[in-house]
Order: sequence, then structure tokens, then C-alpha cells
Amino acid sequence: MGLRKLQRHLTWLESFVTAVETGTLDGAAQHLGVARSVVSEHLKALEESVTHGDALLERGPGKRLKLTPRGERLYAAAQGPLHQLDLKRLQDFASLEPNLRLGLNPTLSTALLDGITAEMARRDIKLETSFGGAFDLVRQVQTRQLDLALGFTPLPPHRGVESQVLAHLPFVVLAAPDSEAAKAFGTRLQVKVADLAALPFVDWLRDDPYGGANSQRFTEAGITVKEVARVESFLQLYPALRAYGACAIAPDLRPLAPFPADLGIWKLKEPVAQFVEVVALEPAGGARAEALACLGFLKAHLAKFHQLSKNRP
Repeated sequence: MGLRKLQRHLTWLESFVTAVETGTLDGAAQHLGVARSVVSEHLKALEESVTHGDALLERGPGKRLKLTPRGERLYAAAQGPLHQLDLKRLQDFASLEPNLRLGLNPTLSTALLDGITAEMARRDIKLETSFGGAFDLVRQVQTRQLDLALGFTPLPPHRGVESQVLAHLPFVVLAAPDSEAAKAFGTRLQVKVADLAALPFVDWLRDDPYGGANSQRFTEAGITVKEVARVESFLQLYPALRAYGACAIAPDLRPLAPFPADLGIWKLKEPVAQFVEVVALEPAGGARAEALACLGFLKAHLAKFHQLSKNRP
């Protein structure tokens, strides 16, 4: 993209990034094909617009330029797509006030966002949230649009992203109140896949990993179910279960948050137990302090409920 096609603040940002990577104003000017004074003017304009005049660069050993703390934050953010960096966002990136850009799987947002928001508010950390599927979350962490993302496995292949497992969730069977499944399973503690034969069933979309897993389960058990609906997340699952009087196979979210009180819940007994992992994703090179604070809260939150869910029928 040529300089004349860039918005003014992005032209300034390009001069800043080039100065960082070449180490000198002369090197940046040569690389960009402009006069040294132009690069200097761009840097001054960027500082006045983004940091109210505070320096982004300063002289280091050997007279090479080095980043100030504000400059470090802005340079890290500038690795993302330029068209997504408006001036207000650049001001947020360069601010020394704590802030966290957090992306969540839609289901995890319903289970965890209340607690995360309360904790970030308690710490005076500005929180910016967004939702997305696995591919979106990985891409936004790769391009440093997000400081932290929370999702489920399986994840698409990814580079430039570090991940850690926060929880292992087994599978359960959920059923609407007064449904055929609820009446058939009664007070049992667990059910087998074969027990779902011919029952009204809500499945996950076919391009969803859970949907493919269920198809394999039914094939191996030699059964068919009466599929009445397909959903993409728990946000859509609960209404579908109630409306159709159906059951579903789903990850056990109870270590994260309770299921609706009216639904029946049974452990799913399988020849080989399957699990879904809750994972945290962050850009390679280490998480920011705000992301570490959020992760610390989540680990403590999950540990609090781990023993309870482990002993739950």
C-alpha cells in the first residue's frame, strides 16, 4: 500500500515502525524514500495525537533509537492489520493505563464474562471484549488484535500463538424437563450413547467438531436419533431443548458455571472417555500484565469449582 493511500495517522505509524526497525531516522527515511525531516515530522505528529506529546522513541546506546514504555505498547499493537488501527485505538494501545483486549467463545462468554468483568473492574483494568469462533480467535491473537482469547479445543493450526489449558470438561447428556429422555433416564447417574436411540435430539452444526463427534458416537453405537434441531453454541442449545422437548450431548460446563436449573443432567458413559479443553491463547513472546491478571483470576475461579465438579454425581 503506497503512502498516499494511507490515512494520515497510519502514515505517521508507518514512519514510527520503520524507525524502530531500522534503528535510526536516516535509515527510516532511506527505506521509505522520503527526507529525514519528513520522518521526524511524522513521529512528532504521532506523539502529539496518540500520547499528548510523550515520547515514543529515545536515544539508546550507539545513538540508535529505542522504544519508551509507551512506544513498546504501540509497536506491539502495530503488528496487526493497519486498516483496523484507527486513531482512538492507537491512543488506547499507547496508554500506560492498564487495559485488556479479550476475545471469547460465545459459550464461554456466558459462563465466565460476569466474573472476569467484575475482577477487571476491581483492578481498574479497562476491558474490551469481543466474541468469535476458534478460527477468528486464533487469527486475532496472531495479528495482536487481542491480548488474550478463551476458547474450546479443537483449535485450528496456528503460529505465533501460545496456549495453555485451563480446564478439561467431560461430556454429559442434557434434557428438557418432562422430555422423553428425562422420563426414561429418571434418577440414573449416567447414561450410554445407546440409551439415546430414537429420542428427540439437538445436535451441533455439522461443521462444528461436536457435531462430527456425535455422528461418530451414533455410528459406533449402531443407533440413530430423531434430530429435531442443530445449534452452534449453548446460547442456542437451551431454548432448542425446551422447545422440542429434546436431549443433547454437550461438554459439562459446571466447573465454569451452573446449567439452567430446569434441565436434567446425566454423565455420559463411553468406552473411552472424551474431553473438551478450555484454553487460553496469547501472542507468542509472553502475555501482558493485564492478561496475566485475568489468567490468574480464571485459574483461581476454576480451582474453586474443580473439587465440587469432581465429586458431583
